[in-house]
Amino acid sequence: MALKRRSKVNPNFSMSSMTDIVFLLLIFFMVSSTLVHPNALKLLLPQSNSQVSAKPITSVSITADRNFYLETVPVSLSQLEYLLQQKMQNVEDPTIALHVDRSVPMEDVVKVMNIAKDNKYKLILATQPLSKQ
Repeated sequence: MALKRRSKVNPNFSMSSMTDIVFLLLIFFMVSSTLVHPNALKLLLPQSNSQVSAKPITSVSITADRNFYLETVPVSLSQLEYLLQQKMQNVEDPTIALHVDRSVPMEDVVKVMNIAKDNKYKLILATQPLSKQ
């Protein structure tokens, strides 16, 4: 009795599904990397060994030449409170990260702290980790 197999196994391997997965991963990493907003300003932050677990909504930076930035946008001190109020509108538990160069006078830092206190925002002072010696 001669039995014949009707279906033959195809020895070829199709790479189309593998390329689909690679492109989906590429798109995922491109989209997720644009969601990260690193602080692009060069600041020499003070050092500390304590960390806070709160996630800030936005960041305020003061450079060594006493320029104020809301995230990466330059603003004047008079505009800062209004722009923060607009950004923190309808935000539950508003938190601001304050990035200040170590050479900035304390007067400017206190001005931003007063804005946060007047509007009942939580304020996190950004620091660098202590270097181990």
